[in-house]
Formats: sequence, structure tokens, C-alpha cells
Amino acid sequence: MVEMRAVNVGEVSLRCAIEGDGPLAIMVHGFPESWYSWRHQIGPIAAAGLTACAIDVRGYGGSDKPPAVADYAMERLVGDLVGLRNALAPGEQVVLIGHDWGAPIVWNSAFTRPDVFRAVAGMSVPFAGAPLRPFTDVFREAFTSKGRFFYQEYFQQPGVAEAEAEADPRAWVRKMMYSISGDVPPGDYWSKPAGAIFLQGLPDVADPEGLPAWLNDAHLSFYAAEFKASGFRGPLNRYRNHEADYEWLKPWQGKQLEQPCLFIGGSRDPATSLFGAVADPVAMMRIFAPRVEGHVLDGCGHWTQQERPDEVNALLLDWLKRL
Repeated sequence: MVEMRAVNVGEVSLRCAIEGDGPLAIMVHGFPESWYSWRHQIGPIAAAGLTACAIDVRGYGGSDKPPAVADYAMERLVGDLVGLRNALAPGEQVVLIGHDWGAPIVWNSAFTRPDVFRAVAGMSVPFAGAPLRPFTDVFREAFTSKGRFFYQEYFQQPGVAEAEAEADPRAWVRKMMYSISGDVPPGDYWSKPAGAIFLQGLPDVADPEGLPAWLNDAHLSFYAAEFKASGFRGPLNRYRNHEADYEWLKPWQGKQLEQPCLFIGGSRDPATSLFGAVADPVAMMRIFAPRVEGHVLDGCGHWTQQERPDEVNALLLDWLKRL
């Protein structure tokens, strides 16, 4: 039985869904998601003899929502996971599991705090080491300077994406999730000019009767209610810290992530190929994390553990048992 708890981790309190008794495994969701994104993993991980703890990242759902952009820097989010370990398993080395934005959060937590985190699994987004320049420089060179839309550029100006998303949270979450899932026919839906809005041109699905099984009416209603209550400001502030994250991670440039790692991506997930920049994400990741085990699920889109829960659970539980 999942227990919902508010846990003080230092700067903030995090809402946590906790089940099981044993070594701690912390699950970190991405955008626009929730602890609920791990609903298919919590029970099996607990049944495998671990304490499964799926969090709402700061800014989301039932967790605290500090107001400033700087409150969502990677350094702060890593600190939240260290504080959660201290609260739930003081002195122990614990396991991290993350998806989407949760993947960089757990990769960098293990990377910078190997004393706290003994192993790490990331889904969708591979680990590429400490950045050599801010990601804003990368996407502005590749997209903005050429007059092309890139969603993270659109997210930079506070208030702009919030207004679009908060006008109808259910429609916004539905269209975003569906558009980069494995259910959508191949197409260049993101090819639009700089200055476009986020939802412009994205494929949609009839609601609720056309929703895919992994994102049915009950699932979508949960997410919509969460964001209607919380808003999108905190989650979007995560995208506004690329320069701060680059500066913080400078001391780790050229170093490797040395703990055991598991990567699970999708062949139809743009994040798995780093937006087309990497042909083999697992081979790329071995440069930066030599102990990685990697899997790319054929036909899977971005929402890895929700689209393919049985496959993900089999890979994840096998890896956890061998740690």
C-alpha cells in the first residue's frame, strides 16, 4: 500500500509516495509529470525488497513551490535528493531512478555525490557528462539563430509558456504527451518558425475516447488536476537555469560517472537521440559512464515507463537485483 508523506528535505518539503521496506530507491519524474508517473514501478520495486519512494519534484503537485527561477537550479534539486536520503535513510548509499528532466537530475546527483548515491538509472535522456557550454548556447546556435522554433527557447521568458499551459492544463498536457509518444505517426511536427507557440501544429487525439491505453481518461485527469492546482511556473523554471547549471558543474568537466548505471530509451523518443545529434546513445554514454547498461526500446516514445511498463520493470528489476 502506497503511503503519501510530506518529507522535509532541508530547503523544501517534498510529497513522496512510499511503499516497501528495505534499501531506498528514489524515483524522480520529468515534465509535465508527477510522482504518479511511476505508478507502474512503485509496487514491483517494493515487492523486490526495496523502499520505493516516488517524489513530486519541487514546484510540482504536493511539494513546496518556491518562487524564484534560481530556486530550480540543478544544485538545489540535487540538494533535495541528498536531503531526502538524509531524512529516510541516513548514512546509507541509495539508488536513484529518473525520467525526462528526472534523468539529468539523478545523473548529476550521482555524478556529484557518489558518497550518497550508489547506483543510478535514467530513462529517455542519456548522460553526456558535465556540459562544456550552457545548453542555451547549443539550441540558440542550432535553432533560434536560424529562425527555427525550439521549445526550450519558448520556455525561457517567464510567464509566456505559463499563460499558454494554464489556459487549459488538460489540453496542454494531453497534446504534449501524445505528440512525442510512440502512438503518433511519424512526422515533422516540431518544424515551425521561432515565435510560434508551443502547441502550434502538434498532433492531437480525441479526448477521452481516443486516448492511448497508457494515458487514459483517469491518468490524464490526474495530471490535469495537479497542474490546475499548482500551475506551471515552478516546473518551467527548471528550463531557465542552463547557465547556472553550467557554472555549477564546471568542476566536474572531464570526469566520469563511475557508479553502476542503467539507461532505457525509446527509438521514437527525440530526447534519447538528443534531438538527432546522437546515433547510438548507449555508445555515447559509455564515454561518460563506463559502467552503463543500455537499452533502446523499439517503437517506444518519450514516456518510457508509462508507455512500456512491463518491459521497463523487467529491465529495472533485473538491474536492481544485480547491484
